[in-house]
Amino acid sequence: MTGVRELDVARIADAVAGALETAASRLPEDYLRALETAADREAAPLAKDVIATLLENARYAESEAIPTCQDTGMAVLFVELGQDVHLVGGDLNAALDAGVRRAYGELRKSVVADPLLRVNTRDNTPAIVHLRMAPGDGVRIDALMKGFGAEMMSRSGMLPPSAGIAGVKTFVLDVVRSAGPNACPPLIVGVGIGGSFDTVGGHAKHALVRALGAANDAPHLAELERDLLAQINALGVGPQGLGGVTTALAVHVEAAPTHIAALPVAVNLNCSAPRRVSIAL
Repeated sequence: MTGVRELDVARIADAVAGALETAASRLPEDYLRALETAADREAAPLAKDVIATLLENARYAESEAIPTCQDTGMAVLFVELGQDVHLVGGDLNAALDAGVRRAYGELRKSVVADPLLRVNTRDNTPAIVHLRMAPGDGVRIDALMKGFGAEMMSRSGMLPPSAGIAGVKTFVLDVVRSAGPNACPPLIVGVGIGGSFDTVGGHAKHALVRALGAANDAPHLAELERDLLAQINALGVGPQGLGGVTTALAVHVEAAPTHIAALPVAVNLNCSAPRRVSIAL
């Protein structure tokens, strides 16, 4: 099979396990830098103290290799699989779950097998997997350890096209305002626009794996991100809901084609412990 690269799924399991184990106690550097910048910008003493406490917690968690938050969440894996990769040695989904199972060995297990019967799976599997084929012979996995305090405050809606950009802004601001302290701000706000009912939430969540504050390549969406961030921080919710100008550190927008009759929009919030990691194989 000329041009095809063989990759044992055991390598994927190992990479997922190691990355998630690290992410549980080590927050992304870009997030920590954004927190430090926010502390300098805050004028309210209480808001500055809250941010200082978050930074202290992050440093302590990393130094002691303990979780930055007791809710170590669900593992959400965005897998980009090169079309020239031939996976060998087993099933991809089983390998991903094996990696998650190992990573969560000493962490809180929060996954129930059935949403109504509520029986814990005891190993935090299955992971939520979004698989996309791509050109080339590489494998990239963007992973979130998604806590559910912020997840519970997330929303999606099917707006009419006449709502336009103003309607999108109103929807996003209403979600953040309603969340208040419950989503554990300062937030990273993922916004999905377009697609359909079943995909718009995925776009919002995928926006959360982007490097913090990296603008959308489309100028009109980058402008929307800037406008939303300014308006969100003008709400006065502040760090942990105690007031201030740092309700969010970033707004990331992803857009997709949609039907002429609809304007789908979703908001997925990430909390002040945004466990995010990327893997390339």
